Amino acid sequence: MSKTSYIPYAERPYRKCVGLMVINRDNQVFVGQRVDQTAEAWQMPQGGIDEGEDPQTAALRELEEEIGTANVEIIAESDDWIPYDLPEDIADKVWKGRFRGQTQKWFVLRFLGPDREINIDTDHPEFNEWKWCDFNDLETYIVPFKRQIYRKVMAQFEAVVMVDER
Repeated sequence: MSKTSYIPYAERPYRKCVGLMVINRDNQVFVGQRVDQTAEAWQMPQGGIDEGEDPQTAALRELEEEIGTANVEIIAESDDWIPYDLPEDIADKVWKGRFRGQTQKWFVLRFLGPDREINIDTDHPEFNEWKWCDFNDLETYIVPFKRQIYRKVMAQFEAVVMVDER
């Protein structure tokens, strides 16, 4: 980033994006290990909203791009946009340093196909590994700076996912 275009971290806007809680028939949640991280860095699929694109369309497009299928049914949408800040050193490196973090519209999507339909070996891979995890364990997989947003998402969608308290 050139010095002339530098925007101080606190003054940067949030990038609009979608977050996707994909659940299977057993109400387990899809998580993927980020391909660009060597440390444990699991997350649910997410991605930016293109110019002129509505959040639902972006959700299905991002899902197809990240896990190779959009064989899902949208069953819930967050009431509001939920923002989070990236750590400043990461924010300086991604999106050419233009954003301080993201504000996300979250969706719960029921995956309708068999697991073999999921293909993370896409044109631009985001994940190098994936698995289903129990809803109540989701937070333990997530990088620390995203845990607060995941707590908010989980609280909002807990009743929708109908967690089985085994």
